[in-house]
Amino acid sequence: MDSAMPRADAAGLAYTDEVRRATAPVYERMKRVIPEIEWPFHAPLVHAITALKRERNAVVLAHNYQTPEIFHGVSDIVGDSLALAARAAESDADVIVMAGVHFMAETAKLLNPSKTVLIPDAAAGCSLAESITAADVRLLREAYPGVPIVAYVNTSAAVKAEVDICCTSGNAVEVVESLGVPRVIMLPDEYLAKYVATQTDVEIIAWKGHCEVHERFTGAEIAEFRSRFDDLVVIAHPECPPDVLAAADFVGSTARMIDMIERTRPPRVFMVTECSMSDNIAAAVPETEFVRPCNLCPHMKRITLAAIHRALVTLEPRVEIAPDLADRARLSVERMLAVKPR
Repeated sequence: MDSAMPRADAAGLAYTDEVRRATAPVYERMKRVIPEIEWPFHAPLVHAITALKRERNAVVLAHNYQTPEIFHGVSDIVGDSLALAARAAESDADVIVMAGVHFMAETAKLLNPSKTVLIPDAAAGCSLAESITAADVRLLREAYPGVPIVAYVNTSAAVKAEVDICCTSGNAVEVVESLGVPRVIMLPDEYLAKYVATQTDVEIIAWKGHCEVHERFTGAEIAEFRSRFDDLVVIAHPECPPDVLAAADFVGSTARMIDMIERTRPPRVFMVTECSMSDNIAAAVPETEFVRPCNLCPHMKRITLAAIHRALVTLEPRVEIAPDLADRARLSVERMLAVKPR
């Protein structure tokens, strides 16, 4: 890279020799997925965010769907919803920056009520979380008296406050079976609920919410890719439609997908989920080729290095939850975290 002509990023930070040297080890981790020509635009922000984290005693939590320059460049804790929820509670930082969507930042705030929790873009929502409201949950209570309600963590704090326990895609079966009842309501993801129903004898009553990224995949799409590659291994997230899961070789949460790839190192993978995750794993598993039918989450992509930098400079936007609501929502999350994995 030519450092003779300093370049400035969106925040007006320059790509100097000092920045180049300081960020060279960071770029080394992701050079397979970020072209060298792009690094001068990311590096000044990576350098500035690293300094601000020290100054603010801050940590950046990054979901697996974040872009590589965030995931590998500035994050301190990475993972799926369960990992971020659990490790947020362990952090000794004063400031938590959630590089994810709004419900994830709310969960971090529930588990860290005394800390400053920032969401770099307050408009980073979730179609799944927005498919159900607290009023909907109260109506379900009336329609199914006495039936426990399990809420996917992809829900607002207001919804979490109305349910009995939360779950993630990684621990949904364990959570459902931990209740010791013959029937539960599971919301809001219909496809996850249907998948869980195939893994347990507990009757599942499903809400009809969907993720706008995962619901776009089809079984026919998988068949078409299989016709191109004889050695293709298909791994799918349980938020996908049933015909996709039936066509997959492996179904699991984002954490289990990563574990499967790192353990087996397949030569070619079609990862049926948000496509930035393929980039992030590809950086660490160079021997695997990732087929990318790229479905991006528009909400996750609202989080950028520039937005993270701005949040650390201004300490805004902050996530705040009314204390009475937070107490009830926190209880459903803590019950989830207490469930022992298989």
